[in-house]
Amino acid sequence: MKTSKKAFMLLLSAILIVGLTACGGQQASPPAGNAGNNQPPAIENPDIRLSTTTSVNDSGLLSYLQPEFQKDTGYNLEVTSAGSGAAIEKGRTGDADCLLVHSPSMENEFVGEGFDEQRVTFMYNFYVIVGPESDPAGIKDCTDASEAFAKIAETGGAEFVSRGDNSGTHSAENNLWKLADIEPTGQDWYISTGSGMGASLNIASETGAYILTDKATYLAHDLRDTMSILLEKSDQMKNTYSMIAISEGRFDDTNAAGAEAFITWMTSEKALKMIDEFGVDKYGEQLFFTGN
Repeated sequence: MKTSKKAFMLLLSAILIVGLTACGGQQASPPAGNAGNNQPPAIENPDIRLSTTTSVNDSGLLSYLQPEFQKDTGYNLEVTSAGSGAAIEKGRTGDADCLLVHSPSMENEFVGEGFDEQRVTFMYNFYVIVGPESDPAGIKDCTDASEAFAKIAETGGAEFVSRGDNSGTHSAENNLWKLADIEPTGQDWYISTGSGMGASLNIASETGAYILTDKATYLAHDLRDTMSILLEKSDQMKNTYSMIAISEGRFDDTNAAGAEAFITWMTSEKALKMIDEFGVDKYGEQLFFTGN
């Protein structure tokens, strides 16, 4: 009996030793919320003020990209859209952290103001001239846009609608008038709206006038069936888009980290693929092209 009791005590001691050893080697459980957490790290300022041109908004491109950007990065986009001139001005007044615009001359002027900002060109699309199907100025057979503008100016009954708002599209239009050696301001046939692309397209539709627009916005417009694309295959009508992160050198409270995160994501393989695919299923053709 004594022997059995001694054996039992030895066995119990061995079990206790093994249990204590196991407990000593066990790792402490991580604090709740950290174990297996694949969420982005905490962001000091999650809100990015993006000032952009109307075309990426009116075409639906930005609303298509925004949810994926926010999901992937944890940042929140606060978007305001206007013509490129007004959009860039928000960078000057401290009301934007990042710009997405399409007016190279205005962008270069902004970057040249001495705050070490960089212009990142990443996609393009094309302008088109749309107007009444009857084409009273006969521009369908023109080889380039400046020739078409000259024919519109020479035709007494043909009207032309201009945004007249210092936007990227307005700047491109002005360049075409210069190439055609024509000053349209003040002419009876020249209608300056001072409005965005959507409102200007409405007026062109109502008046049966010609207008220069980016193709993506035209295709997304409710009244596109009342206007026809009359000229689109012209090297003069390439429309390049760029992003600029506003420097902390301009304003101390600029969300520079957020702006850089947006630019990094927009130039990622995922985003570029999404941009190339945008609109293909709905319109049967590519609307925006990545690259320079």
